[in-house]
Amino acid sequence: MTIAPATAGDRDGVVALWHAAGLTRPWNDPFADYDLALAGPQSAVLLARDGDTLLGSVMVGFDGHRGWVYYLAADPQRRGQGVGRALMEAAEAWLRTCGSPKVQLMVRGDNAAARGFYNALGYDLQDVLTLGRRLD
Repeated sequence: MTIAPATAGDRDGVVALWHAAGLTRPWNDPFADYDLALAGPQSAVLLARDGDTLLGSVMVGFDGHRGWVYYLAADPQRRGQGVGRALMEAAEAWLRTCGSPKVQLMVRGDNAAARGFYNALGYDLQDVLTLGRRLD
């Protein structure tokens, strides 16, 4: 398995993976999210591959204060094979190169499997509330 930054040409395959992994929601445009992540130096999409086969992805960004992780996805048929763990290690390494002192991510409250995965990687539940408002 190799991990490397995504390119514009990877877009359709990555978004298809996000759909297959159940990460997309009707109110977010995953194509726009992908394009924005590739547009600036403070964000990236990292891909795990076995040859030409896409195994997984993670979107990572640094806002100048802390790092954020989004769209961590492993091919559903390759889960449990270390793809997600390897991508999180790569995301953390990417953030360290940006000078990020901390990484954070959001998990839907009902996603027990994801919470267990991140807990096994040493991520702790933070005592914060996330507030939001749609701007479109």
